[in-house]
Amino acid sequence: MNIKKLVRIALLGAIAGILMIAFHFPLPMFPPFMDIDFGEVPALIAGFTMGPLAGFYVIIIKLIVKLIVQSTSTGFIGELSNLIVSSALVCTSSYLYSKKKTAKNSAFALTIGVLAMATVATISNYFFIFPLYGLDIPVYAKTFGKINPLVKNSATFLFIVIIPFNIIKGFLNSVVAVALVKPIEKYMNKA
Repeated sequence: MNIKKLVRIALLGAIAGILMIAFHFPLPMFPPFMDIDFGEVPALIAGFTMGPLAGFYVIIIKLIVKLIVQSTSTGFIGELSNLIVSSALVCTSSYLYSKKKTAKNSAFALTIGVLAMATVATISNYFFIFPLYGLDIPVYAKTFGKINPLVKNSATFLFIVIIPFNIIKGFLNSVVAVALVKPIEKYMNKA
């Protein structure tokens, strides 16, 4: 890996960290700890322009920046979850895109990446993340059902909360990344 590529990865990682910290917002009808942020946009740009490993490195740098600036309020569990879920989106999308770099394939790659993100988020939250928090999903689902009456049990929590939230977040990050990747790639190639 050359110096130019390392600098690009570091810069995109720092931008991703800033986006994660400064530009996040909750969505109604979702738990308050689930925020939409645009920290995956620079990682997707890195993945599409420099390969999946570059996208993964941007995610790592993003989380390091977040931890330096804000520390952790989750005992690193939230950061672990972000690493797992973001990697599913970025690495899947950028790997598929690297096989055929066309607009049509970028849409396909991002669609599969968003679906991978939602699937991995569902599995990791159910089996790892919620248990690490000491939360029992059936109990949490019943409690959260008071806020969102559509949630009745674990299955409805996963299908009405976890999956849609991650599809929305992945879609928003993908749309912004698609809009920015070509102009940024042109700029990076000039530098």
